This record gives sequence, structure tokens and C-alpha cells, in this order.
Amino acid sequence: MYKSIAELVSTANKENKLISELMIDQEMAQSGETRAVIIEKMSTNLEVMKQAIERGSNGEGVTSSTGLTGGDAVLLRKYREKGQSLSGDANLEAMQYAIATNEVNASMGLICATPTAGSSGTLPGVIFMIQKRLNLSHEKMVQALFTSSAFGMIVANNAMIAGATGGCQAEVGSASAMAAAAAVEITGGTPEQCAEAFAMGLSNLLGLVCDPVAGLVEIPCIKRNAIGAVNALTAADMALAGLSNKVPADEVIMAMKDIGERMPSALRETGVGGLASTPTGQAIKMKIFGETI
Repeated sequence: MYKSIAELVSTANKENKLISELMIDQEMAQSGETRAVIIEKMSTNLEVMKQAIERGSNGEGVTSSTGLTGGDAVLLRKYREKGQSLSGDANLEAMQYAIATNEVNASMGLICATPTAGSSGTLPGVIFMIQKRLNLSHEKMVQALFTSSAFGMIVANNAMIAGATGGCQAEVGSASAMAAAAAVEITGGTPEQCAEAFAMGLSNLLGLVCDPVAGLVEIPCIKRNAIGAVNALTAADMALAGLSNKVPADEVIMAMKDIGERMPSALRETGVGGLASTPTGQAIKMKIFGETI
């Protein structure tokens, strides 16, 4: 099992393989299953992502049982149709798909945790937008999932991916960095550029707290996935253009771990700090649960 991104990149260059191929090889070695079986399992994950995007984006969308969230992906879709977005249609489409996925999660629908349920929209938001833009094949989409999983595995093993242990930087931050790396590989970037995109993506979101209103994975979680998707695309473009992060990806992971461990418990998914502690946040909690902090 790869223990660092530096090792991952070095092996990819040495064996002249894509990072996604290294991850497939590792899965074959560890599980004893054939390449076809492993590819099929990842294809199932991709289909779950696709269905969540469609469910959240079509018709009137979905609404959570609390009524706090829902329908925003549809609003973004309708706004896109006007062709007057400020950030460009590619960014807006990625935002729509990310929010659609997380709205499905909040409504207790089926999603693929990447790397967590609370950050499940960022990666599909990025790769399904790229698929539409560049007409990517199914194989390329599956490849993206293996690439992102390789980076996610290293983050999980060396730091954390849960908001409860490291804040939202560990969830949406990791998801955004994973998506950035995947975006680079499936658009022809090198292993080094994947690592740089990952490093920039995670660096941009260091320190992001986890402060869910009423302790629910809805506010601000859902919209943070939209930011994660756009951040991933920004980092990927910078890496593909030849920009570097200067601080290596593995050191960024360790910085994230250090920040997460220093972060007060009130800002780590407890629902008692940050936005959750605002008057509005407390009012929402009282309305739903009949209690405040």
C-alpha cells in the first residue's frame, strides 16, 4: 500500500503508469479479484453518483426531511439556462451537480461517500462536468475514481477525512484535492501535475471548520461542496498550466492533520460553534429539536 504521494508519483514514473492504474493493481493484489471485477465495482459507484446528480437536478429536485435544504440544484440549473452566469457555465454546472448530490444525501437518498457522505458532491460535481465538456468515455470516468481514491487513501491513512476529527478541511478539503488530482489525470496531466493539483486544492481549504447547524449535514455542508468543486477545477487548471504549490503534497497533508488536531472541539462537527452557534443557527436547532446549546 502506498504510504505517501511522493511514493505514488515516483512509482507511476518508474513504471510508466497512470496513478489510476497503480490503484487498480493495488486493489487486485490486496483483494485477489480480477481487474474486470474491480472495474465493475467502481463502475457501480460511478452509476450511483450519476443517479444522485440526476435525482437532485431534475424536476423539483429533492428536499430534506427537516425542510432546511432542497431544490437549490434545480435553481442553479434554471439559472444556467439563462446563460448569464458570472463564474462561467463550467463552474456553475459543477456546482449544480455537487449540490444535487448533497441534497440527495440530506434527503436520505443513495450517494457514494467520496471520501465522506458530507463531502459526496465535490468529486462527482467535477468529473461529470468534465464529462459533458470534453465528452469523456465511461472508462475515463472510472479512471478518475481510481485516481481520486489513491489520493484519498493516503490522506485517510496519514491524517483524517472526518469532520469530527479534523474539521471540514478534512472532508470537503480532501474531496476537493482528490477531485483536482483526478481532473488532471483524465485531461492528460502528469503524475507530478496530479500531485500539485492535489496540494493546491487542499492548501486552499486548510483551516475550514465543521460547524453544521443543528448538527445536521445540511447547512453549510451542502454549499461547501459547491465551493469544493470550483476549488478543485481552479487547482487542476493551475497545475495543468504549470503552476506548483511549492509546499509538497505530503507536507500539506501533515499540515492539515496538525490544524485538525489543534482545532477546538466546538468546530469539529459538534454543532456548537461557528455557524451553528449563531442566533439563526440556534433558532433552527430549537425549531427542529426544541433545544439550544
